[in-house]
Amino acid sequence: MTPPGDRPRLAAKARLRWDRHARRWMLLYPERGLALNATSHTIVEMCDGGRTVAEIAGEIRSRFSEVPDDADEMVGRFLGSLAARGLVTGVPADDDAPAAPHADDAPRPYTLIAELSYKCPLQCLYCSNPLDLQSYTHELATEDWTRILGQAEQAGVVQVHFTGGEPLVRRDLEELVEEAARLSLYSNLITGGEPLADGRLEGLARRGLSALQVSVQDVDPEGARFVSNRDRVDAKVRLMETGKALGLPVTMNVVLHRHNLDRVGGFVELAERIGVDRLELANTQYLGWALANRDLLLPTGAQIDAAREVASRARARLRGRIDVLFVKPDHFGAFPRACMDGWARRFLHVTPTGKALPCHAAMSLPMEFPDLRSVTVEEAWLSPSFEAFRGEGWMSETCRSCDRRGLDFGGCRCQAFALTGDAAATDPACSLSPHHGSIAAARLVRGPAVPEARRLRVF
Repeated sequence: MTPPGDRPRLAAKARLRWDRHARRWMLLYPERGLALNATSHTIVEMCDGGRTVAEIAGEIRSRFSEVPDDADEMVGRFLGSLAARGLVTGVPADDDAPAAPHADDAPRPYTLIAELSYKCPLQCLYCSNPLDLQSYTHELATEDWTRILGQAEQAGVVQVHFTGGEPLVRRDLEELVEEAARLSLYSNLITGGEPLADGRLEGLARRGLSALQVSVQDVDPEGARFVSNRDRVDAKVRLMETGKALGLPVTMNVVLHRHNLDRVGGFVELAERIGVDRLELANTQYLGWALANRDLLLPTGAQIDAAREVASRARARLRGRIDVLFVKPDHFGAFPRACMDGWARRFLHVTPTGKALPCHAAMSLPMEFPDLRSVTVEEAWLSPSFEAFRGEGWMSETCRSCDRRGLDFGGCRCQAFALTGDAAATDPACSLSPHHGSIAAARLVRGPAVPEARRLRVF
């Protein structure tokens, strides 16, 4: 039970925003959002650090006629669930968090992933850049991105991720962050931290940047150099510390693989020392360059289980302080994840050259995707390529008759194509797929400890 005398305050990372498309309030935070009804919005709005829980409950009773008799307990539990997500401070965390938002909504773009450039000083073995990078030139100009941001907001987008490659190579990043703030978009900078001139992060924060995510390849400099050809661990730590000092919510993102999974405890220690808001331990998903280097990167099941246990203990210990997320790789599950929350249901991905995609890997598919130099965001969202794998009509019988089809949406279309040559096939990561044997076989392959890795120099 939340003590009635506690005084909750909305966390710095959380922003209230009116969703004019759904005509409701939302509580936005890094890479996430909660849909609020009238009662929950009123509660959040009163989390100013001055009112007590009891005073908020009293105000709720006076404003709403259909409030249950246990209003004090209802308010306390709701605030406790927000505290568990780190969205309010001043009250104890409660594990009974609200249901995930948007679960029953029709497809609509909530998040724009703005891939500003393919250029990057790193050469990560799991890079998400296209394998045939030389085919992609002529990056969008500032006015193109400004127009796309406006059209995306008109289409319903409430968050934007400025990413790459490396978004810091764009000299107009400040201008784009400022435009996102003008449109009331929650902006996330997703960066490896290079090249970053002195004072630039401060300037981005002044212009309205909402949150910072820093990619950390390893806590061991040698491990970082192995995976990315760089060992700038200290520089990344300083960047995260600067972000915290500026009041930005900071996510530390780690891509896990065979060579760093045993150091998950070290990543937790580093995240705790810096005081980040979110630690994302995301196991490599094997597409693109990661698939090309799969024999080198794929861990053992025992490594996965041990790392997950460390992360689980950290999540319990740090709840309300650091949100610890552990994403298991598709290659080690019985069922696939809901890739991007389903094909073209929530995310709109825009490449540096202006292609609109449902996800970053979709360019690998033999499909024609809209070009935002010539069509609008709304037109792209309704285009045949975006409709191709929405709903259930495209599914094979394996997926169509499965009671999980509304949970994982058939898995990843890009992974299905990469491993079977058919984008409409059941994702081989699913144990029910007739192609699951290819995943099982891959788990048995182990390359040498230091093989010749495949990299692409792009900066």
